[in-house]
Amino acid sequence: MAQLQLKGVIQRYGNHTVVDGVNFSLAAGQIACLLGPSGCGKTTLLRCIAGFEEIAGGEIRLRGEMVSRIGQHIAPEKRRIGMVFQDYALFPHLSIEQNVAFGLGRNPAAEVHQRVSQLLATVGLSGQGSKYPHELSGGQQQRVALARALAPRPELILLDEPFSNLDVGLRERLSVEVREILKREGSTAVMVTHDQHEAFAMADEIGIMFDGRIQQWDTPYNLYHRPANRFVADFIGQGVLVPGVVGTLNSVRMELGTLTSDTPVECNETCAHCDNGCRVDILLRPDDIVHDDHSTVQAEVVHKAFRGADILYTLRLASGTEVLSLVPSHHNHALGERIGIRLDADHVIAFKKHEECDDPACEIRLEQQSHPVAWQDAGSRSAG
Repeated sequence: MAQLQLKGVIQRYGNHTVVDGVNFSLAAGQIACLLGPSGCGKTTLLRCIAGFEEIAGGEIRLRGEMVSRIGQHIAPEKRRIGMVFQDYALFPHLSIEQNVAFGLGRNPAAEVHQRVSQLLATVGLSGQGSKYPHELSGGQQQRVALARALAPRPELILLDEPFSNLDVGLRERLSVEVREILKREGSTAVMVTHDQHEAFAMADEIGIMFDGRIQQWDTPYNLYHRPANRFVADFIGQGVLVPGVVGTLNSVRMELGTLTSDTPVECNETCAHCDNGCRVDILLRPDDIVHDDHSTVQAEVVHKAFRGADILYTLRLASGTEVLSLVPSHHNHALGERIGIRLDADHVIAFKKHEECDDPACEIRLEQQSHPVAWQDAGSRSAG
């Protein structure tokens, strides 16, 4: 039985539909994330799960029990849900121990003390219980908020942008720590964020939201390597869409070369398979394009972003198309310099070209400029 299940959930404010038919389920002990841009409906959906808002359609179940549908609404305090808010919402006049113990109510004092001590140790705050929230750092306050939510052993933990008030380095470190704490406690959790790095660090499964709908519910790996549509492809990671034409024997001709797959080229969004001659857009990630001094394909450096171990180059091809390439930082090239590149792609991610984007000259240019480049199916790239 799923710990959390949503079927066709709808939420409206007046005539404006904010959540539009959302479906997903979450198994016990799993961590999920609702990821998307501001205004996509993810926080509203979290509030509906928490019971802060009555839904306009569909249903929400916790461990099989109906908690929300039209005409039936279980109050938030009766749902056994723990909530971690964006601003922590700690009580400033209570000590850390008292904050963590707040949800334990009338439990015997000895049990409360044992549970609080256990949780403070779990979140790395042993010996800090007598302090007050203002005496702790932002990261420590976030741990206290998590410990307070975990204290009553809820059936579900909800986290609303829990790291947004922290600096970047602390956000990344704390997201890993929070995941470890939730896994150690065996908690089921749903987090809302607009930061994909947080989502990747925290979640077992991620739902990409846009315009009130979940565009794709999948693992982080599949979202990056097998996006279901153009929005997911653009929102997750970095990359560019390069025009191509499907050829025979599962090949795709592009300006950069010809990719040949062991399986038929699949077009996302529009059709299951792309036939010979079908115009497509191919998603190329920065790690798909490799710096190679011996390659006959040349590109001009138009922008570079130093990242320590790597440099992210923006490169202009002969046609004017720009692509991205992630190159070890000891290959330090100047703007305007031309460098050799080649394809080294593990996945062919193709989208049927929109009719309004079709260019009769596209296939001719691709035929003239394409060079044969070997491509191997997913997982077959040799190490290094």
